[in-house]
Amino acid sequence: MSEAIKNRYEFVVLFDVENGNPNGDPDAGNMPRVDPETGYGIVTDVCLKRKIRNYVETVKEDAPGFGIYIKEGVPLNRSDKRAFEYLGLEDGKVKEAKKADKDLDRKVRDFMCKNFFDIRTFGAVMTTFTKNALNCGQVRGPVQLSFARSIDPIVPQELTITRTAIAENKKTEMGRKYIVPYGLYRAEGYISANLARKVTGFSEEDLELLWQAILNMFENDHAAARGKMAVRKLIIFRHDSELGNAPAHKLFDAVHVCRVDESSPARAFSDYALTVDESVIPAGVTVECRE
Repeated sequence: MSEAIKNRYEFVVLFDVENGNPNGDPDAGNMPRVDPETGYGIVTDVCLKRKIRNYVETVKEDAPGFGIYIKEGVPLNRSDKRAFEYLGLEDGKVKEAKKADKDLDRKVRDFMCKNFFDIRTFGAVMTTFTKNALNCGQVRGPVQLSFARSIDPIVPQELTITRTAIAENKKTEMGRKYIVPYGLYRAEGYISANLARKVTGFSEEDLELLWQAILNMFENDHAAARGKMAVRKLIIFRHDSELGNAPAHKLFDAVHVCRVDESSPARAFSDYALTVDESVIPAGVTVECRE
C-alpha cells in the first residue's frame, strides 16, 4: 500500500433523482425520507456509503488490499477470523496471546485496515475483537459523510400499480410505489489526514478511488425503484496541511446552489445554478470541481 495522505480535504456532492425513490424509510412504508418540519428530502450517510462500497467491490473484485468488510449477507466474524488466522490466534486463547504480545491490538487493527478498503476509509466496529478483549474493535475512519438533504422541499408521490401475473386463483392485485418527481440533493464530507496517518493508512491511491466511487456510485446501481439517479458535481477542497487551513463550514458556505426560475417546479439539473465563491476561500486551500 502507498503512503497515507498528507492533506486534509472537505467535499460537497450534488446528486439528483428523477421519478425514483433515493432512500426509502422502512418505518414509513418505504416512502422517501423527508424532514417532517421542512419537507426537505433526506438520504442517509449509510445509504451513500453502501453505494461507494458496492462500486469499489465491483471495480476491484476483492483484489488484495481492497476487500469490503460490510457486505450484504456476509457475517462480519467471517472476515474477522482472517486476522486471527494471519496472526496464528485461536478462539478462546486471545487473552493469553495478548498478555504475551502487548502490541497485539495494533497488529490486528493494522491487518484489517490493510486488507479492507472500507475499514481504511470509513472505519468499522468489529465486535469479534471486542468480545475477545482486544482494544481494536472500533476503528475511527478518516472519511466521514453527512446526511444528504434536498436543495428544495420534495413532494413524494404515491402511485398505484397493478399486478396482472396472479398467484394461485387470486385476481389482479394492487400495490403502491413511491417516487420523487425530481430532487437535487447535497451531501458534505470530511477527510482527516491526521486519522489516516495515525490509524488506518488511507492513502493517495485510496483517495483517488474514493473520488471515482463517489462520481460513479449510482452507475452500477440502477433499479426501477430508484429511477434515474446521477452524481452531478463533486466539489473538492484541498488543504495544504494535515490539520487544515480553514474551518470546514466556511468552505461549505462558499458553495451556493439556487433555482434559476422560482415560478415553476424544478424537473432537471439545468433548473439550478451552481456557484463557488472562491473570493472567500482562504490561502492554503484549493478548489477542484469534478463531474
